Amino acid sequence: MSGNTFGEIFRLTTYGESHGPGLGGVIDGCPAGIPLDEAAIQAELDRRKPGQGPASTARKESDSVRLLSGVFEGVTTGTPIGFHIANEDQRSRDYSKIKDVFRPGHADFGFQAKFGLRDYRGGGRSSGRETVSRVAGGAVAQQLLLAEGIAVHAYTVELGGIPARLDDPRDWIEAQERPFFAAGPRDAERWEERVLEVKKRGDTLGGVVEVRAVGLPPGLGEPVFGKLDARLAGALMSVGAVKGVEIGAGFAAARMLGSENNDPMTPDGFLSNNAGGVLGGISSGQDVVVRAAVKPIPSIALQQRTVTTDGSETTIQIGGRHDIAAIPRIVPVLKAMAALVLADLLLLDRRLGRER
Repeated sequence: MSGNTFGEIFRLTTYGESHGPGLGGVIDGCPAGIPLDEAAIQAELDRRKPGQGPASTARKESDSVRLLSGVFEGVTTGTPIGFHIANEDQRSRDYSKIKDVFRPGHADFGFQAKFGLRDYRGGGRSSGRETVSRVAGGAVAQQLLLAEGIAVHAYTVELGGIPARLDDPRDWIEAQERPFFAAGPRDAERWEERVLEVKKRGDTLGGVVEVRAVGLPPGLGEPVFGKLDARLAGALMSVGAVKGVEIGAGFAAARMLGSENNDPMTPDGFLSNNAGGVLGGISSGQDVVVRAAVKPIPSIALQQRTVTTDGSETTIQIGGRHDIAAIPRIVPVLKAMAALVLADLLLLDRRLGRER
């Protein structure tokens, strides 16, 4: 199985399955001298771990990270950084009754078609639990970016069809301290009511997450195939629950006039940011703003039509422990993927600068 490594210079290779002994990864290409310890990684993992809030699965995992290599006396050494996170609360028996049934909306069918076999215990490698390694790797990338004055933020701007209400355009700054990572201070209560309502029906919800990079210098990204916005879109789309990505004004730009969509320029800077901080695939120095559309969790308690592995028609009603919405747990995952892209591009730009 290929496709387990992300990045060109700052490279993250991950391993592990939902119901195996654990998950983890190796980061190669991280420069020496970056402040890093387990606490910095754990802080991000704690924002993603299950068992928090009404939308989350009842599965309990501490998601405690163990650094195995690449760090000495609190700084990176320039050698591969290895880390491991143990699985502690698997219930593989929850899946035994449906091991020969394809779950609608899941990766079961595609995985079986490609490999001729699959780990039916929670989806194995295609499980959302795989993202724990991405968050750990992204936490390291964020430390590198912070050393350069670059910060990555992520927050929820819509849940269950209810958009965030922003009293101020910068309300998102406090999102990390709010339930659901809500962009606005008045959103969490409405969203919780929506989650509980849908949970009672045995159904699930989707939403929209915005990722914002602040402090990025102009000039990152390439003008053709290495575009900054293309790399970010690919990174966010690599997360299983993401079904759409837009940069800046995104799809709204299709309904604007050119005079409305263009961002006027003055000696003091840009007057708007419909471009989302990217012009011609290259960062403009403005905030880079990306939004991801997150689909509803496909594991629902309602009866659905499907087929078995031998092609027979059947129905399925999924029990066990599942999230009602990928939000808020997906928020730190998308933040991590954006950080991995930016760290990689920063190092790539420096290498190309030397070669030029």
